Amino acid sequence: MADQAYAELRRRILDNVFAPGYQALEQELALALGMSRTPIHEALICLQREGLVEVIPRRGMRVLPVSPADMREIYEVLTALECMAVEIVARRGPGAEELLPLDRATQDMAEALDADDLDAWARADERFHEQLVLLSHNRQLHQTVLNYWDRAHRARMFTLKLRPKPVNSTKEHFALVERLRAGDIEGAVRENRAHRERASRELLAIFERFRLQQV
Repeated sequence: MADQAYAELRRRILDNVFAPGYQALEQELALALGMSRTPIHEALICLQREGLVEVIPRRGMRVLPVSPADMREIYEVLTALECMAVEIVARRGPGAEELLPLDRATQDMAEALDADDLDAWARADERFHEQLVLLSHNRQLHQTVLNYWDRAHRARMFTLKLRPKPVNSTKEHFALVERLRAGDIEGAVRENRAHRERASRELLAIFERFRLQQV
């Protein structure tokens, strides 16, 4: 039950169902999840160790804000790792069938924007980046990226509706796929790095504004 409580509470935090600053008593969480307070308490202790919540004696828990410093470091690591994946994929010269998941994801992103469905856009965007790393056929690289994706997911979901409509991101994804299709190794890496660094600047600016508002 503690594992179940941990998984559900963590999911709600990472998806920003429980946004930064959200507070709740253990009893409230227990009622919401249909279980006793003991597994809830154990789950909160684990989440506190991960830096996601603060456990407050007799007052339950508070969801901690996203740290701009932590996210800057995480995005630097993700940018480097993903550019490595792009280089591996580009050097192999992927065919049309291999690139099909990327084509579908970018098309889904464009259609989601046309429908003003940012949640659908975010799902397609994450699918694109996951497929890109999987195409490297490097299990160690994929596993290392997964270690950082949860935190990045929380940050992206938090900022999704606070930043400009992600038209540029969609265009950059299309451009990256075309570089891969053409076998342009340097161009593909350059396109991906520019995309990641631009997106990172946008997100970090929002985190910093939010931090200043909480001071």
